[in-house]
Amino acid sequence: MTTAPSPTIPIFDGHNDTLTELAPLKPGGREFLTRSDTGHLDLPRARAGGFSGGIFAICVPHTQASFANLAQELVVTDAGYEIPPRPPCDPNQARQFTTAAMATLFRLVTEAAGQIEVVRSAADLTRCLDQDILAVVLHLEGAEPIDPALDALYVFYEAGLRSLGITWSRPNLFGHGVPFKFPSSPDTGPGLTDAGRALVRACNQIGIMIDLAHLNERGFWDVAQLSDAPLVVTHTAVHQLCPSARNLTDRQLDAVGETDGIVGVTFYVGDLRPDGRGDADASLALIVEHVDYIAHRIGVEHVAFGSDFDGAPIPAELKDVTGLPRLVQALRERGYDDEALHKIAHQNWTRVLRQTWR
Repeated sequence: MTTAPSPTIPIFDGHNDTLTELAPLKPGGREFLTRSDTGHLDLPRARAGGFSGGIFAICVPHTQASFANLAQELVVTDAGYEIPPRPPCDPNQARQFTTAAMATLFRLVTEAAGQIEVVRSAADLTRCLDQDILAVVLHLEGAEPIDPALDALYVFYEAGLRSLGITWSRPNLFGHGVPFKFPSSPDTGPGLTDAGRALVRACNQIGIMIDLAHLNERGFWDVAQLSDAPLVVTHTAVHQLCPSARNLTDRQLDAVGETDGIVGVTFYVGDLRPDGRGDADASLALIVEHVDYIAHRIGVEHVAFGSDFDGAPIPAELKDVTGLPRLVQALRERGYDDEALHKIAHQNWTRVLRQTWR
């Protein structure tokens, strides 16, 4: 195992579920401003790991308990596994949960007294990274809280929403998410609905980044045809290395590169391991392999981190956000120089967000 050097490269991460975990899912949820022994991410551990900011997701659960029941529904097959397809989410519940989660974030910002900021522009993001303020990009993982007329989209934009995943791994009014299945192609159903196409056009118009994570392949190609912004997948991995339904085929990777987009490599072991197993007994080399594949195929300018902190099992060698310097060191040992590491760690994300937010 490599030793952890002092973090010197600021890291902007493409996806975490910390805000969803901090929302009122259960009484007395864990803290963010004080160091915790649970979960992957809080402010003190972020400081220790060089985590300077990221895309903080709100993902509406099916129950007010948690997402934990997913693991209980796992069906092991001869070839791998699958979880029964998720049913649609109630839009009223989705809006209620999203409003509560946003309120949690805004209270945190107030309590943090200048240590955290919800960034709404590229200039805000650059300033926060320069001044060591934790930069939070507000993201919806699944468009369930958005109504058919898109009124909520504009309201959430004014509140700070700057990134939107069309689906989680379930269908909604706008498109169809991929199931949790291994091995499987990401081509698992129909593409965007008419409402989904209108949503893409509206996001382009007002400057909200569209995230294609969890969206099925036909939906991916619908967005590629419609959108005038770089293609972005915030947390995924390489299908050629791990044939999970969640991962991108070579053809999809090529499309991301051709639009000057970005792929955030997930730390979720089940989408990294060639056998698809969710065991945390895995090394940082798994993440490095997927970063390396993408960098060699479409260029180092189009790969970054998309951890899925607080949303999925990650390699035990990483442990939590404090392990990020070890990951940077592992990439350095693979041959990535400082210029490439700065691109992967934060510059690629800031470029794409600047292009998308206009």
